[in-house]
Amino acid sequence: MWIKCNPNPLDRQTGDCVVRAISIVTGHSWRETYRVLCKLGEIECDLPNSNFIWGTYLKKRGAKQYLLPDNCPNCFTVKAFCERYPEGSYVVGTGTHAVAVIDGDYYDTFDSGDAIVSFYWKIN
Repeated sequence: MWIKCNPNPLDRQTGDCVVRAISIVTGHSWRETYRVLCKLGEIECDLPNSNFIWGTYLKKRGAKQYLLPDNCPNCFTVKAFCERYPEGSYVVGTGTHAVAVIDGDYYDTFDSGDAIVSFYWKIN
């Protein structure tokens, strides 16, 4: 089930999906998550929302990444992911978007349930 959620402190609709998703699954504030990703991005000379930066951050926190087929008929949507994984916390990547999934619900500023999942991070 989709749960509308925007941890952005100014409720802005910006390109901050990675910050939002990580903030939601870790329970850290949007600002704290943003600062950590920016600092890592500065060290690595990359943008805070690049797959490398946020993947590195999650990996350092003990998360594990899994790849999924992103070409149909073997693909599945965010909604289908939630049905398949009804327990646990995940950051799901679609290639162009990141979504927080907790215990079978997906948290986002819009209903991204029909997006095709490319990979996901299982949060410990």
